[in-house]
Amino acid sequence: MDKPISGTMIYYYMVCKRKVWYFYNQIQMEADNENVQIGKIIDENTYEREDKHINIDDVINIDYIRSKGTLHEVKKSKKIEEAGIMQIKYYLYYLKQKGVENINGKVDYPLLKQSINIELTDEDESNIENMLVDLKEIVNKPLPPLLEKKQICKKCAYFELCYI
Repeated sequence: MDKPISGTMIYYYMVCKRKVWYFYNQIQMEADNENVQIGKIIDENTYEREDKHINIDDVINIDYIRSKGTLHEVKKSKKIEEAGIMQIKYYLYYLKQKGVENINGKVDYPLLKQSINIELTDEDESNIENMLVDLKEIVNKPLPPLLEKKQICKKCAYFELCYI
């Protein structure tokens, strides 16, 4: 199995290697998760004037693009800020591989009325390439990685699968 690596997978990889393994291997538990539903409501009710959900190659799904080449990713909170930042950096990386240059990103937190500007550096590109190698190794193993207990697990859609 060799599916393309999506932005969601990059986000999950940053949060939990086990979660990305489940997701990649089509074990998805997000549909009934309260936190995922809240995120969808935020998505539906913010930035309503924007042309949203720009799907490129069924690999990346940009929340919206504003003029002047800025890609936006909308997040509910800053609890997993590093993962959201890496997700938008992956979008920038992916588009750069397709010849799209001179773009940047922004992670928006509408509930906090904050945003973070994101640029893709050479170091980021190297980190993403290493991450992709590791991620592909993880998802192609016959079993998920061992459970790493984290504070965030309690609110994860996969909690029951991991802990029960």
